Amino acid sequence: MAHEIDYQIIGDDIQVVEVEMDPQEAVRAEAGAMLYMENDIEMQTGTGGGLLKGLKRMITGESFFITTFTNNGGQKRKMAFAAPYPGKIIAINPAQFGGRFLCQKDGFLCAAQGIEINIAFTKRIGAGLFGGEGFILQELSGDGNCFIHAGGTILKKQLAAGETLRVDTGCLVAFQPTVNYDIKFIGGFKNSLFGGEGLFYAHLTGPGLVYLQSVPFSRLADRIVAASRVGGGREESRGLGGLLGGFISGDE
Repeated sequence: MAHEIDYQIIGDDIQVVEVEMDPQEAVRAEAGAMLYMENDIEMQTGTGGGLLKGLKRMITGESFFITTFTNNGGQKRKMAFAAPYPGKIIAINPAQFGGRFLCQKDGFLCAAQGIEINIAFTKRIGAGLFGGEGFILQELSGDGNCFIHAGGTILKKQLAAGETLRVDTGCLVAFQPTVNYDIKFIGGFKNSLFGGEGLFYAHLTGPGLVYLQSVPFSRLADRIVAASRVGGGREESRGLGGLLGGFISGDE
C-alpha cells in the first residue's frame, strides 16, 4: 500500500518540509525535527518496532527513539519539520527505485508511516574503514514519501551502466542500491600529503541515481570551530593590549 503524503518544501538555505495529512494519516520523524503541528495531530514517541529497531537507529547515528505524528481529527491538518543545519531537503519514494534507497547516516529527517529505516553495510572492508561518513548507511525501504537532509547545494547525478564517479567521501548523500560503492586510495605521494583532499575518495559505478552535497556537516563544523578559536585568540589579544595600553597611559 502506497503512503503518499502531500508536502511542500519551503525555504532556500535552511529549508522546511510542510506536510498535509489526511484523517488517520501518520508521519514518522527523527526526534527533535518537528517545527509546528496543527490541532488534532497527536504525537507518540517509541522505538518504532521494538528494542532492536531503536538500537539499529543508534548505530546509524539517529536517536534511539522515533516520533509518530497522527492526524486523529476529521479533516486535513498540516505540520512541518525543519532541517537541522543549512542545506537542502530531498524528497524520495523508494518504491520508484525498486523499494530501497541508501543514504548517509544522520540523513533521515521524516517519512510517511509506511517507510522502514534500517542499517545497511557496504560490501567492502575498505569502504568500512575509510568511508568518511562511515560504512554504516541508512536503508530506507517501503512505498511512500521520505525526506533526506543534506548540507549546502545538492547535485543529482544519473549514472549509466558502467559509468564511474569519484567523490569526496563526505559529499556522498544518497544513492540507489544498484550503484556499486567502494573506497579507493587517492594515489601519489604529493596528492596524498599536500592535496588537501584526504587520502581516499568514494568510487561509484552505475547504473543508478546518486545525490551529492557540497558542504558535509563535518566540514562545516570544523570551519566553525576553527573560526571560533581564531576569534577567541583575537579577543584575548585585544584584551591584553588594552590592559597594557591602560597601564602605559596611566589609566590603570
